[in-house]
Amino acid sequence: MTAKPPSIALLPVSPEQLSRLQSAISDFSPHQLAWLSGYFWGMVNHQPQTGAETPVVSAQETVTLLSASQTGNARRLAEQLRDSLLAGNINVNLINAGDYKFKQISRERVLIIIASTQGEGEPAEEAVALHKYLYAKKAPSMKETVYAVFGLGDTSYENFCQAGKDFDRRLHELGAQRLLDRVDADVEYQEQAIQWRQQITDILKQRLSVQANTVTPPATSSTISAQVQETQPYTKESPLTASLLTNQKITGRGSDKDVRHIEIDLGDSGLRYQPGDVLGVWFENDPALVDELIALLWLEGSEQVNVHGKSLPLREALINHIELTQNTGVIVGKYAALAKDEKLLSLAANKQALQQYAQTTPIVDMVRAAASHPEAQQFIDLLRPLTPRLYSISSSQSEVENEVHITVGVVRYDIERRARTGGASGYLADRLQEDDNIRVFIEQNDNFRLPVDPNTPIIMIGPGTGVAPFRAFLQHRDRQGSEGKNWLFFGNPHFVEDFLYQVEFQRYVKEGLLTRIDLAWSRDQQHKIYVQDKLREQGGEVWRWIQDGAHLYVCGDASRMAKDVEQALLDIISQHSGMDAEQADEFLSELRLERRYQRDVY
Repeated sequence: MTAKPPSIALLPVSPEQLSRLQSAISDFSPHQLAWLSGYFWGMVNHQPQTGAETPVVSAQETVTLLSASQTGNARRLAEQLRDSLLAGNINVNLINAGDYKFKQISRERVLIIIASTQGEGEPAEEAVALHKYLYAKKAPSMKETVYAVFGLGDTSYENFCQAGKDFDRRLHELGAQRLLDRVDADVEYQEQAIQWRQQITDILKQRLSVQANTVTPPATSSTISAQVQETQPYTKESPLTASLLTNQKITGRGSDKDVRHIEIDLGDSGLRYQPGDVLGVWFENDPALVDELIALLWLEGSEQVNVHGKSLPLREALINHIELTQNTGVIVGKYAALAKDEKLLSLAANKQALQQYAQTTPIVDMVRAAASHPEAQQFIDLLRPLTPRLYSISSSQSEVENEVHITVGVVRYDIERRARTGGASGYLADRLQEDDNIRVFIEQNDNFRLPVDPNTPIIMIGPGTGVAPFRAFLQHRDRQGSEGKNWLFFGNPHFVEDFLYQVEFQRYVKEGLLTRIDLAWSRDQQHKIYVQDKLREQGGEVWRWIQDGAHLYVCGDASRMAKDVEQALLDIISQHSGMDAEQADEFLSELRLERRYQRDVY
């Protein structure tokens, strides 16, 4: 049933104002209109009210909910909490941390942060500027604020939920008071999240009970992030069953790397994506690996086990539902107790040694080294659920239409002369055949977007498979006829073996789409050359592009490359602008806020 539009006579605007408003938003998408709705409510909700109009809830009585998401989980949880609070008649302002004006944080009275962790304990990319501000010398007093933090992480990484821990500790140091203790959640976080949402809602109902003379805005009035998702027919929980079109190796025979160009047919599914988005891929574990593991456990594979309320044969559960290629310190500790293995038990007392063992020893090789004969359910209960892998999309839909392309670095290594492969990358490269079904979904990434103005220059820094989204950027700008200059920094070990998409990029240079390309081959000469070295070589020109309004993009390894590139950018800013190190850091933070410095790092 469609609601009738309100009578002009009932509107608090004149017909002329209404006409101008309708004209201004005539070409806005539903996605943009939804965002504007929240934006205008946020303006009202964070500014003093004047006049004798109907009172609204003041900023002091409104919950500010910050979503600091890396793969979409934090955002989804924040949206669920927002809905729970609104259902409890509590006013809430949901903001993507990348859109948050962090210098206003001391004015918040109730602050909730849902924070993912990336890399070696860093905050999600959209929360980096806020994290820096809170840890800077200029950080404000937060004595008037109460807060709560929910951390999302992965125990296979050493600095588990570090970003959540950082936010929690720093807010407390600045004088803010906890509403309840921080939660550190692993990849299987849903039950903890449900309990925490209920606790938060109950606490805030008591604390922020709405007064009888206060008008509570409807749910659609809460500020929603600029990354509001347009309706997608398929999700992580309900993926699209697509089909594999192409699996092409794009590194040479002599390369130490096995990189695949993967093309997937979306058919007439209606699945849409933008340059910068990410493809989620559900995969199956290698049946040979599963059979090896079952034999080592002295089990048959036909034993019935319970996985999330479903009764399944052990072998099927291990192939389709259980993570086998990523070990964690928690799993090692639990298995050590089950197997009563002295060597593994001794590791449990040394956190660093335990983490090192988990990172270098797959589950199957742990079992081989410390044999045991558990019940099938006992073993399943030690492990974690299978989770999809996320890949930067390397195509523009304006170019490839009902296809999606990804660039996959295949994980290959040996353990005691036994070949091992990554779970998803091995599935895509070795076991999935052309025309086979593959389950996929789109994870929107509004923190990695081309400039709205097609005339804006861009600088793209993406060594290795980090070049993937920049192939999509260039395809899109080519199809759109964009006039903005494009500069690519790409690096890999060898020119002959490892120049990914060489023919395409050289064609773009010849046609003038790619204004400049700087290449760093780390192993083609005696001294190693990386993309950050090329940036420094061209520092003066990079600074000129920045002064001309260029947007900077970095994609790839978070642990080393992204940090080295950021330091190079800081050095360039200092050298060519006269700023000191602190001023250069503030300048780069401002570029982040303006969405002129965006990173997709992992």
